[in-house]
Amino acid sequence: MHTILVAVHIVLALALIGVILVQTGKGSDIGAAFGGGSSQTVFGGRGPTTFLHRLTAAIAALFMVTSVILTIYATRRGPASVIPAEPPKTAPAEPVSGQQ
Repeated sequence: MHTILVAVHIVLALALIGVILVQTGKGSDIGAAFGGGSSQTVFGGRGPTTFLHRLTAAIAALFMVTSVILTIYATRRGPASVIPAEPPKTAPAEPVSGQQ
């Protein structure tokens, strides 16, 4: 289950990167930043939301959900340390003959 979820998370990350790179920029100049130009339009300065905007929002939401699920799964698995919690119990070393 964990491996499948990580694979889905990676695919969502790559899809999110791809969808963002395909979109065109706003193309606004400095006048649009201060309310000039197209601020009197029906949909505001950005225009109507396109399919790519909705797809980006959906993929981003799924990416966040998989991130939270992976975080919960990682905390429930316990510590992932390679160092044991308690060192192994060994007997003390015997003295070498001739040294004392």
